[in-house]
Amino acid sequence: MKPTLSIGLPNFGHWMPAGSGHRYIELGKMADDAGIDRIVLVDHVVMGANTQEYRWGRFPTTPDAPWYEPLTLLAGIAAATSHVRLATSVVLPSLRGAVVFAKTTATLDVISQGRLELGVGIGWQREEYDATGVEWDDRSRIFTDTLGACIELWNNLPASYHSPTINFDEIYLVPQPVQPGGVPILIAGTLTPTNLNRLTRLGNGWIPIMGESLDGVRSGVQMITQAMKKNGRDTTGLIVQGSIPLSKNSDDKWDLAATIQNVPALIDAGATAAHLPLQMFCASIDDAPKFFSDVRRQFDEVMS
Repeated sequence: MKPTLSIGLPNFGHWMPAGSGHRYIELGKMADDAGIDRIVLVDHVVMGANTQEYRWGRFPTTPDAPWYEPLTLLAGIAAATSHVRLATSVVLPSLRGAVVFAKTTATLDVISQGRLELGVGIGWQREEYDATGVEWDDRSRIFTDTLGACIELWNNLPASYHSPTINFDEIYLVPQPVQPGGVPILIAGTLTPTNLNRLTRLGNGWIPIMGESLDGVRSGVQMITQAMKKNGRDTTGLIVQGSIPLSKNSDDKWDLAATIQNVPALIDAGATAAHLPLQMFCASIDDAPKFFSDVRRQFDEVMS
């Protein structure tokens, strides 16, 4: 699989000025025009006041900051673009309900002509589960069942599914996704036995935790590949979204050129999509066209 350049668009916080949310469509078109392979959005449905439970460093926003709904934004971007793949990293499917999530994402895959990828996770915030009426204590089971139900709905007419938390018989979800087998699912997180089993059965890819080392990526890819082969699954299309290690210059500022030099080692470790957050290098949307042009050129140079 040819390595792809993946850029995270900051659909949260105050990077995009108030009243300018419509410009995310413009931002996506800039990426498409520059030849970026893949753009990625993140997700929180609501925020509780307590962000201390976030385990990966300081939480990037205050609870009252905007979090633009990623699937809605991707639908708008899909209409304005033609090539760039549209991804989440991550979206929380359990909070939306399996059938509605399957319907929404199938429709998005259709209108984007098969460009959708779903990085999915359970989430870390109890308040979101409480607010959406989903049982927090059963979140792992609900997450697994939601993914299984989506795969059933995307692939069978009529569809039936029975699990401890989701049950339906002989229902029709149309349209189904354009992509054969359904929308690719990238399961995020540490490869605990439960998560590895979930990924082996239901996933098409993996998103390592933020800050994962190259050795951690390499060993994780090996674990996944071995487990999938043992279960008779083809691993040739496995997608691994790896974060490019960030580098600074002598002025202690993020250095794009130095950062891109880290890509070959990430790909060698097993990543197929080298991922970079746009906001680390762009203070505003006005900086984005140059960033997209520079990162595309530098990525191609280092991978040539």
